[in-house]
Amino acid sequence: MSYSGLDLTGKVAAITGGASGIGLATAQLMASRGAAVVIGDINETAAAEAVASIEEAGGRALAVTTDVGEDAQIKNLVDQTVATYGGIDILYNNAALMAPEINGPGGRDNLIEDIDAELFERVLRIDLVSYALGAKYAIPHMLERGGGCILHTTSAGGEVSELPRAMYGTAKSGIIGLNRNIATQYGKRGIRSVAISPGVILTPAAEAVVPPELIDALVRHTTHTRIGRARDIAELAAFLASDAGSYITGQTITVDGGLLCHLPTFAEEWDKDYAAAAAS
Repeated sequence: MSYSGLDLTGKVAAITGGASGIGLATAQLMASRGAAVVIGDINETAAAEAVASIEEAGGRALAVTTDVGEDAQIKNLVDQTVATYGGIDILYNNAALMAPEINGPGGRDNLIEDIDAELFERVLRIDLVSYALGAKYAIPHMLERGGGCILHTTSAGGEVSELPRAMYGTAKSGIIGLNRNIATQYGKRGIRSVAISPGVILTPAAEAVVPPELIDALVRHTTHTRIGRARDIAELAAFLASDAGSYITGQTITVDGGLLCHLPTFAEEWDKDYAAAAAS
C-alpha cells in the first residue's frame, strides 16, 4: 500500500555529495518515487555510476561534476538542473569535507588551540558556505515555480560537541542557523527549509574517518538495536521533500537512534543493571 503524498513525480531534485552514502541513497529513493535527480559530486566516476544505477532501475538522473568549494560550480549545478529538467523543486545540501587526515583520529581538525586558519576557512567553505550558495542559486528558480524545499545535512556533532573536530562541529552548527534563516526569509513565498541531523550512520565516508572502536562506543550510547544506515536518512529526506512533509519547515530533525536523548551515564548503567536481564 502506498501513500500518494510521498509521490515525487514531476519534482526535480539536485543533491550535492550525491554519489555516495546518504546522498546516493537519497538520490536513488527520490528517483524511485518519481523525481528527476541531478547528482552533484566532485567524484565524476562515482556520479556517473550513481546515474547508471538510477537509470537501470527506471529512473531519471543526471550527473554534474561539482566541487562545492567553488562558487561557479555550485551555480553550474543549479543551472544544469534547470536547463535539463525545466526547473528545480528540491535542493539537498549534503556534501561535506571528510578525509582521514582532517577528520580522522589525530587529524588536523582537533583542538581549538591547534586550528589552522586556512583549513578552517576551507571547512567552513565546503560544509557551510556552499549550503548558503546552493540556496542562493536555487531560490530564484524555486520562486518561479511557486516554491520548493531545501534540505541540509547537519550532524549530531553540530548539536553537541566532541573533544576533537572543532572545525567540523562549528560548521555543522552553522547549518542549523542557516536553515532557520532560509525558512524565515522565504517561508511566506512558498519555500521550506529543513535540516537533518544524523547520528552514527555507517557510510563509506564515516568508516574512513571514524575508527571501529569509536563506532562501537557510539553504538553503545544509542538506545536503538542497530547502527544507522544511509537509507534511514534518505527516507526522511524524501518524506520532507514530498507533499506529506509540506507543513514542516525551519526545524532540525535528529535521526540518531537515540544517541542524544539520555544522560552520559546511559551505557554504563545499561551494562551494569539491565543488559543481562534484557538478554535472558
